[in-house]
Amino acid sequence: MSLLSVSLVLLAAMMHAGWNALVKAVDDRAGVLAAVSAVHVLTGLALVLAVPPPAPASWPMIAASVALHFGYYILLFRSYALGDLSQVYPISRGIAPALVAVSAVVLIGEGLPPAGWTGIALVSLGVAILAFRRGAPQAPRGGVAFAVCLGALIAAYSVADGIGIRRSDSVFGYIGWLFLLEFPVPLVIALRRHRSGGAIAPRVAMLGATAGLFAVAAYGIVLYLNAVAPLGAVSAVRESSVIFAALIGILVFGERPVAARLVASAVVATGVVTLALA
Repeated sequence: MSLLSVSLVLLAAMMHAGWNALVKAVDDRAGVLAAVSAVHVLTGLALVLAVPPPAPASWPMIAASVALHFGYYILLFRSYALGDLSQVYPISRGIAPALVAVSAVVLIGEGLPPAGWTGIALVSLGVAILAFRRGAPQAPRGGVAFAVCLGALIAAYSVADGIGIRRSDSVFGYIGWLFLLEFPVPLVIALRRHRSGGAIAPRVAMLGATAGLFAVAAYGIVLYLNAVAPLGAVSAVRESSVIFAALIGILVFGERPVAARLVASAVVATGVVTLALA
């Protein structure tokens, strides 16, 4: 990966950690998720109207990615019902890079040099340090199991998008339709909230919209780079968001312990540099 590509993925990772921190800061997660998805849908609509549509060869991957994203949202709710947020997040995001790298080799023959695999291993190791230091072995088995399944879904839609965007002949057209077809998520949440007689508070909607802008920018950058950089490398650097989230937890939420988080940060940073040089 070029230095520019690594820098852009790191920026995306920071924004991803940022919008997850906004979600964590609000009790009404469903309301925030509805606002995030609504921003996705509106962005997708604007892109669909402004840019050429993706090539027919990419539509199966769009369909697969949309279905996988629906499963992702369902598992996300279930995972956080059974496990701790700061535990589910690193476990689910941490196993994705290795799965993406292996899948890219099997499905599209996209290999990495030894230094690239070393970088991916270091990133995964850093995430594992954070995840298991948070007490994963003592966590409820259901929460850890759902987090692992969540990581598998993240890897699956990452590979689907990586393949699809390369077949699309229109990167922004692919992104537009992917975001637009997410419309059932805010629609279902809004309908359920209406039937229960509740409403989304203005503060929650505003924070959700801000988180949605971060989410759109972060995933848009990743999707664009999937067209020009190795999928495994992009996924590995992207998951450094776990470390940014850990640092936000230390500095903003006062989470402890500090030592393991800083060690994990150093390991992941080494992995990112190794990937960049590879």
